Amino acid sequence: MVSLTGVHKAYGRHDRRVTALDGVDLSFRAGTFTAVMGPSGSGKSTLLQCAAGLDRVDAGQVLLDGTPLHQLSERALTELRREQMGFVFQSFNLIPALTARQNVELPLRLSGRAIDAAAIDRGLAEVGLAERGGHRPAELSGGQQQRVAIARALVTRPKVVFADEPTGALDSRTAREVLALLRDVVEQHGQTVIMVTHDPVAASYAQRAVFLADGRVVGDLAEPTAEAVALRLTALEPAGQESRAAANGAATNGAQPC
Repeated sequence: MVSLTGVHKAYGRHDRRVTALDGVDLSFRAGTFTAVMGPSGSGKSTLLQCAAGLDRVDAGQVLLDGTPLHQLSERALTELRREQMGFVFQSFNLIPALTARQNVELPLRLSGRAIDAAAIDRGLAEVGLAERGGHRPAELSGGQQQRVAIARALVTRPKVVFADEPTGALDSRTAREVLALLRDVVEQHGQTVIMVTHDPVAASYAQRAVFLADGRVVGDLAEPTAEAVALRLTALEPAGQESRAAANGAATNGAQPC
C-alpha cells in the first residue's frame, strides 16, 4: 500500500544541516497495522510526514498504492490526501465550534461529496459515540474526542490512516481503548494503519513494529510485545541518554544518582 525507496530527507543548510532520513527502504502492506518507533530524533515523525506527502523528500521515491507522491503537484497531493488518506493526531485537531457529527462530516464536505446520514451514524456507532453526535469537543472527554478523530479519519474510506502519537494525550485506560479500536479497524475492515509512537505498550497493539535510528531502519519485529519493544528501544538509546534516564529514574524514586 505504501512504499519508500531510497528516501533521503534533511533540514537546515550548510553546517546546520541535519539528516532526518538517510536512504530509507520500507514498505507497508495493505490491511496491516504498523508501529514506527525509535529514539527522539530518529526520524520516525519525518518518515510519517514523507509517507503521507506532507513533506517532500530530497531523494528517493514514495508510492501510495502505486501513485508516486514525490512527483505530484501540491494541488494533486492535497486532493489525494483528502480522498485516500486519513489522519489521527495526538491533539485531536477537532473544530471546536462543530459538533462531533459535523467534525466527522467535514472531510466529505471539503471534498464535495454528498453526506450520507446513515453512514455518519454508523461511523459514530463504530467508535462508540452513537449518542454523542450532537456534542461539541469541549463537551467530550479526551478519549471521546480521539474517537471522533478516528471516525473522521475513516469517513472517506481512505486507503491508509496515518496516526501520529494518537494516545499521547490520553490516560492509560483510555489509550488502550483507542488502540484496541485502531486494531479492530484493521482486522474488521482491512484498513491500513501506520502509527508513530514512543510507547512500547501502544506498539504491542500493532501487528508489526519498525525501528529507526539516525534516520535509518534498524529493526523490524512481527507481532510485537511491549517487553520486546522496550528491549529494542533500550538497545537503540545512546549510552549517555541511558545514563541520564537511569539517573532521572533514581531521583524520582528518592535515590541520589552516583
